Amino acid sequence: MEHEFWHNRWANNEIGFHEGSVNQFLHDHWSTMVDGNSNDTVLVPLCGKSHDMWWLNDLGHPVIGVELSEVACKDFFAEAQEKASVHPGEPFIKFRHDTLELWCGDFFQLVPEDLKNVRLVYDRAALIALPPAMRRDYVEHLTAVIPDGSHILLLTLDYQNEDVQGPPFNVSDEEVRALYGEDYDVELLLKQDMPADSPFAKRKGLHRATEGVFRLSKL
Repeated sequence: MEHEFWHNRWANNEIGFHEGSVNQFLHDHWSTMVDGNSNDTVLVPLCGKSHDMWWLNDLGHPVIGVELSEVACKDFFAEAQEKASVHPGEPFIKFRHDTLELWCGDFFQLVPEDLKNVRLVYDRAALIALPPAMRRDYVEHLTAVIPDGSHILLLTLDYQNEDVQGPPFNVSDEEVRALYGEDYDVELLLKQDMPADSPFAKRKGLHRATEGVFRLSKL
């Protein structure tokens, strides 16, 4: 998927993937990632304008969100009625509000030095936003730039319907293990059916889909 695809989605407000509240799986399972007093930095790849970043920051975590669309970055702060300082640069324009930063640019331009303080990653909508051909590159780059010992909370969606076009795309448990198993300890925390009345299921006409929550620990 080319950059233009995502720029067009944001420009046209075609953002059905955006959640208007804190993700319930994040709320329920974040405690498995940290002790109660942790203030480790959290990376949120392909973050959009997710409210989850404010929630994580309110817990005391410095947050680095990486997002391609400048529209999403500006909307994130505007909708929260918060001001951010803007720091132009290459390869990222950085929007900063206290200990919460959005880096506007290409995720694949990140280098290990950028994320040397990161110990936690929250992936709600990065892996499932990518078509199969791009997922291996995404996982390999993420693995290359985050420090050893980092932990990832990964949310997945699995459905079998060839008529449904992502994003979000279906990602099976088997694919998660194939993508991450060599470099991570992979633990499935939760697997459950998606409610039939969920906005995604109704919008896509899905009769059956499952949601997964994984805890990944980089070896």
